[in-house]
Amino acid sequence: MPIELKSFPSRPARLGLARLGGTRPNGIQLDGAQPGRVRFGRFRVGWGPTASRPRRRNALCMLAMASIGAALGAPSPSARADSAVTLYGTFDTSIEVTNPGAGWVARMDSGAYRGSRFGVRGEEDIGDGMAIIFDLENGFGSNDGSFAVDGSLFNRQAWVGLDAPWGTLRFGRQYSPIYIPFKGQLDAFGAGTIASGLDNLSKITPYESNALTWISPEFYGFSTTLMAALRDPSDADGNGLGAQIETFAWRNESLRLSFAHQQTHGDGALRANLGGLSYALGAVTSYLSFFNGDGGTPRYHDDGASVSTQYAWSARVRASLGYTFVRDRSGGDNDADQFSAACEYDLSKHVMLYASAGWLSNRANATFTLRGVNVTGLPPSWPGAPVRGVQLGMIDRF
Repeated sequence: MPIELKSFPSRPARLGLARLGGTRPNGIQLDGAQPGRVRFGRFRVGWGPTASRPRRRNALCMLAMASIGAALGAPSPSARADSAVTLYGTFDTSIEVTNPGAGWVARMDSGAYRGSRFGVRGEEDIGDGMAIIFDLENGFGSNDGSFAVDGSLFNRQAWVGLDAPWGTLRFGRQYSPIYIPFKGQLDAFGAGTIASGLDNLSKITPYESNALTWISPEFYGFSTTLMAALRDPSDADGNGLGAQIETFAWRNESLRLSFAHQQTHGDGALRANLGGLSYALGAVTSYLSFFNGDGGTPRYHDDGASVSTQYAWSARVRASLGYTFVRDRSGGDNDADQFSAACEYDLSKHVMLYASAGWLSNRANATFTLRGVNVTGLPPSWPGAPVRGVQLGMIDRF
């Protein structure tokens, strides 16, 4: 299988690496060798020239891809032109200043909007419009270089499948269909950053292991995704299934309607529903969504709704406002609501800057907080404490 390396030589392949010995996590560095460059994350500290770094980086990328190809038993690049293996990734680093009630706290986050990751995906054409496909994806902290899940190399995705005219089949660990991209299409904030009340106040299962998924082709605007996850042998609950998740969507040029349901089994079993609509009119896209759930650890027994809108100032600049409310269904009146604002700027084809803010009010003994896609929020200083925060971040894709 020939290997394709999708590399951008003029762009750094990672955030936050200088040249000499010693490292510093969660740091900010001004690069004297390259004026105007600022780095965020875990980097080596010291002095030294940096002009040869892009060439060294590309050589390392080529070596890494060659090693992956050898491990997969791939023949030389001159073999078949209808097969490919692609290295890809996302760096999402942000600085957040949050007040969980008792005072302001500053920190550096990774994966607030879109989880920081790198992965390898492959495809081999087997004829008749079909292809064997796979995806191996690891999550990591762009602020400190750590694995997102200790002891797990491909914690985000590890599946093999078949792509065909009648749909796509996948087998293995995958995104839950209710998570990506479904949830982000119900929210002006893409269900990410501290600004997404939909993400902060609802509860779903983001990933499933041992899963079998069918993704339908779109038919007159209609599409569906069906997932069944097999039960872990140590789990005595359920009828052989660890989870079943279904999504349904219909769209035309302006309107999109969608609904999703999940039911997981075993410890922390969670039943959840999520749905809504979006409507685009010129430069404005508006979103209305509802959600409910019962289960999880600690138990979540709530329902709520979210409304948000996004205005495209230009092809590169977007601004969003939103409001979300959640109601406690357990009888404790532990309700909460959140007002949100955000702005996005496409610096280039692969780099996006974002700014977000959230004002979350807890009632009674509610303990909701501002978080992110792969960020654990600061817990409220006391039950019922308000949580406020602002965030500045950058996403770099390769």
